[in-house]
Amino acid sequence: MQRFFVNPEEIQGQEVVFAPARSRQIARVLRLKNGQNCMVLDNRGGELLVELTQVEAGACRAVIVERAEAQRERIDLLMLLSLTQREKFEWMLQKCTEVGVSTFQPVITSRSLVQQPVQTIAKYERWKTIIWEAAEQSARSRLPELLPPAGLAEAVAEAARRCQRCLIPWEGEKARTLKGALAGPAVGSVALFIGPEGGFAEGEVQQAVNASFNVVTLGRRILRMETAAVVSAALVLHELESTEADDGGTGSSGPIG
Repeated sequence: MQRFFVNPEEIQGQEVVFAPARSRQIARVLRLKNGQNCMVLDNRGGELLVELTQVEAGACRAVIVERAEAQRERIDLLMLLSLTQREKFEWMLQKCTEVGVSTFQPVITSRSLVQQPVQTIAKYERWKTIIWEAAEQSARSRLPELLPPAGLAEAVAEAARRCQRCLIPWEGEKARTLKGALAGPAVGSVALFIGPEGGFAEGEVQQAVNASFNVVTLGRRILRMETAAVVSAALVLHELESTEADDGGTGSSGPIG
């Protein structure tokens, strides 16, 4: 069944009036028909089973058949991603959304290909679209948040404020693993900082450590930036969700922010 995130103003009483861009997708790309059902998500935890009543390229409508509350994702994962080549950065946004990342923080590091936030303005809406589509495809109940690009000092400080545990994978660390760093009292929010191609410059890891980040290893192999992002996100979520299941779901949780 097709799933669509909609803006609050598109839900009007017992009816959903889809925006023009979404209407074109429903009518021309997906070729859905009157009478077909789909799932509409309001990005506030609500899931609406709807039946299409009008399918036209510029105007699609649906009547709400059933309302339900989506199960809240128990682990909030904030991913700090160093800005890199367009294709790689967009791939990381897509795949990390599918894995379960809750918030993305683009970071300008000394080795980032982009050095000024203004250079990302034209890309920001495209990034949101990529996240939106990946969230629909992977049956997420809420859209991940995309924060504005920030410098390293600002980004690590904000992550430390938001999250209970902050981790930075680094090839210089040989002992502390992700599993070891996540051991102890249950946490509901974690930050992961993925460095740029070529690694962090001298002093950048220490800046993160000074902001309460723990340095961890991802193993003996050196991973590409985009590989490290997806692997570390999946490992963190698996570890915390497994721990929560073992504890009977009593771990600490709560939204980032």
